[in-house]
Amino acid sequence: MSTIDLSKFEKKMIIRNIKHSDIDAILALQKLSFPGMEPWKREQLESHLEIFPEGQICAEFDGEIIGSCSSLIVNFDEYDDQHTWDDITDEGYITNHNPEGYNLYGIEVMVHPNYRGMKIGRRLYEARQDLARELNLKSIIIGGRIPNYHKHSGEMSPREYVEQVIHHKIYDPVLSFQLMNGFTLMRINPGYLPDDLASNKYATLMEWNNVDYVRRSKRHFKTSFPVRICVVQYMMKQINSFEEFATQVEYYTDVAYDAKADFCVFPEIFTTQLMSFLDEQIPSKAIQRLTEYTEEYIELFTGLAVKYNVNIIGGSHFVEEDDGDIFNIAYLFRRDGTIEKQYKVHITPNERKWWGISPGNDVEVFDTDCGKIAIQICYDIEFPELARIATDKGANIIFTPFCTEDRQGYLRVRYCSQARAVENQIYTVIAGTVGNLPETENMDIQYAQSAIFAPSDFEFARDGIVGECNPNIEMVVIGDVDLEILRRQRQSGTVRQLKDRRHDVYNIKYKK
Repeated sequence: MSTIDLSKFEKKMIIRNIKHSDIDAILALQKLSFPGMEPWKREQLESHLEIFPEGQICAEFDGEIIGSCSSLIVNFDEYDDQHTWDDITDEGYITNHNPEGYNLYGIEVMVHPNYRGMKIGRRLYEARQDLARELNLKSIIIGGRIPNYHKHSGEMSPREYVEQVIHHKIYDPVLSFQLMNGFTLMRINPGYLPDDLASNKYATLMEWNNVDYVRRSKRHFKTSFPVRICVVQYMMKQINSFEEFATQVEYYTDVAYDAKADFCVFPEIFTTQLMSFLDEQIPSKAIQRLTEYTEEYIELFTGLAVKYNVNIIGGSHFVEEDDGDIFNIAYLFRRDGTIEKQYKVHITPNERKWWGISPGNDVEVFDTDCGKIAIQICYDIEFPELARIATDKGANIIFTPFCTEDRQGYLRVRYCSQARAVENQIYTVIAGTVGNLPETENMDIQYAQSAIFAPSDFEFARDGIVGECNPNIEMVVIGDVDLEILRRQRQSGTVRQLKDRRHDVYNIKYKK
């Protein structure tokens, strides 16, 4: 089997500011997204980019513009409660944009019809929320369409329709989406957008409040960089096909998405669950057959990372490369569609004896939209040099997918992971398998208690445990870590292991 070219699976998703060169694509996109409605004029989009370029955002997937949103800043108190779209946008030119205002006002969100279901709208909404936080704005306000109202207008008023949607008795593709993304109803405005016949020209005025908003004064506030992690304690059980495996994996990815997680973490070699239907009793041959699923595994996780807008630590998987050697490899599937991999450096006696696994040689650190991270598979976390090398290369979080069969093995991983968090002033995460595969040689029993760990100091979680699963049951643990606290504690914590090292007495030499 040849070394897999990961680039053929990559389809990069980028959320970025709109440029002048994007205008033609935006105009074409709007005609597809809102057929029958009056599209933007070129001069309106040019005005947006001239006046408030930061508020004009698009989603680019594999080089194609597939979504966009536009906004401006206003002092909303200065506008009539019953304003129209033309009032709030100065007829689409946003020349009324007020850089000193308190509210970000969203005037358009659109997604290419062929890419709906890929969470593009949510990405754009999150980009707006990030902008509101960055600019310290009180809230985001939108005049939302209710495009399914025309189907019910003969039997209920707009208020009754909206109440039915709020109580999940009717689904509206726009209003239901906005409610799911943290917006609350302020009022219903008639005559908001004259060409929005599907909404009977009504709009729901919605607001998202920025809980990080700081009233403008001379008082200083500390910043934060929160990262949410969803750790999957995965149940190993008999399955009959790759499709069953994919269904379980997608379920947990959806759980991470619903929790608004930045990372979803799966355990080490949990793909050995596939061996439960391979009907091969000799372990070395079973592993050979397992490697045949590598491309399906990569394609599955790449798609899920993009679809659910979450960075996935895809556990680890056995991969056969050019010379016939088999490696234990953990993959990072970024939510923008790109992929990285980390080879397991230290191979356990069991892996060598039963499966003939070969070791990797590199300690990688990966850039993500949540800072630099490293992956150290199971046994590797028990070698402190690797964590120190990763920390020196900039890692703030070390993810450790693991697979252990008894409590003693599990505790080695846990205690070492907690020690690495203290020694290096980093966050560490362990994700393990539970359950059993009675018909699979060398994978018959599992023991795990997955967890998220922090350094031990006042600003971090009590006992250095951000969160942990109950032992040996199928579940997830979700926890928030703050990279800004990490940075501050490295500079001024009770102890400062990174600053206080005696380089004059000892050092670690990485031979790469």
